[in-house]
Amino acid sequence: MKFTIQAKVPGKLARAGVIETSHGKIETPAFIPVGTKATLKALMPESVRDLVGAHAVLANTYHLYLQPGQEVLKKCGGLHKFMNWSGPTFTDSGGFQAFSLGAAWGKGISKLASGEGEEDGRKLASDISDDDVSKHAALAKVDDDGVTFKSVIDGTTHRFTPEISMDIQRDIGADIIFAFDECAAPNADYEYQKVAMNRTHEWAKRSLAQHIDNDAAAAENTKDKPQALFGIVQGGRHEDLRRESARAIGAMGFDGFGIGGSFDKGDVGTAVRWVNEELPENKPRHLLGIGEPLDLILGIENGVDTFDCVSPTRIARNGAVYSSLGRLNLCNAEFISDTGPLDPECGCYTCKNYTRAYLAHLCRAKEMLSATLLSIHNLYFLVNMVKKLRQA
Repeated sequence: MKFTIQAKVPGKLARAGVIETSHGKIETPAFIPVGTKATLKALMPESVRDLVGAHAVLANTYHLYLQPGQEVLKKCGGLHKFMNWSGPTFTDSGGFQAFSLGAAWGKGISKLASGEGEEDGRKLASDISDDDVSKHAALAKVDDDGVTFKSVIDGTTHRFTPEISMDIQRDIGADIIFAFDECAAPNADYEYQKVAMNRTHEWAKRSLAQHIDNDAAAAENTKDKPQALFGIVQGGRHEDLRRESARAIGAMGFDGFGIGGSFDKGDVGTAVRWVNEELPENKPRHLLGIGEPLDLILGIENGVDTFDCVSPTRIARNGAVYSSLGRLNLCNAEFISDTGPLDPECGCYTCKNYTRAYLAHLCRAKEMLSATLLSIHNLYFLVNMVKKLRQA
């Protein structure tokens, strides 16, 4: 992987650049759509590329490990061939699931301290229904060596360590992968945030060591593509911990960095600035799991290069969209006979071809097409909003 900074905003941390991978380039800042299980729900990969204009996608290590399993992915030639995606790919480490299925399970806690989770599209443990598992106990237990967890599919017990996470991500074959980390809940006290941060630092060292070993083995196999490993910064809402974590992770020799953990919704930009003032300038920075429009603006202003979030497709499946007029809910009665475009200032496929009335009909009738058309719009809205910010 190669990262080049092309322009910077004087007196700010904001910058525009390019990440080059073996599967193509990502012009930054960029919003990376999330294809949790090697698919963006309700969308074909061709739609994500051609109708949305996304450069890359991110898949989830935890979910792909459970289904279809790393052996299947390896046999099928990795994520790119498996899902028919020719562009760059990311995979997260599985560490966030230790938080959402463990400390946060059944408590309605999101990554943001405001607790607005589900409304903002940040519902935890993506798409787990009440029928999947019993909510009577946490599904994940963290210790210094790793995480023991139960499958949300069949309740079987599994184990992730930094080494296992690296091996799974190697078999998945994404261009950019992340070190294994612990994401503490936003309501965790200072002492536990520090414990989680220090544990993340130790796991980062182990992830890096395993990645180097895997790279050496892969060098003997010409079919394996090189992977870039990003270390993750933790520290919760505390400036001293965030800066300490950024300095520690920044000194470890990673190819880039992820900014993880929990935030105060009203001050995401400030927390990101603490981190990016400490991280090396010449490597890319990814803000994990945050992607509301205002969050993107604040992140870019404070030096973030890439983002991922399930929010645009999740809220679309519930009839909600981003727009130049603010957030709209197509299930509301006001749109039943509205013959205007979804967003008069948007040039996406959905806005150019379908009325609010038709989209409202699909939502109210619970037709599958509503998720497809609204997801196209929401992803296009965010991807192209960030492209305009890049140009600016």
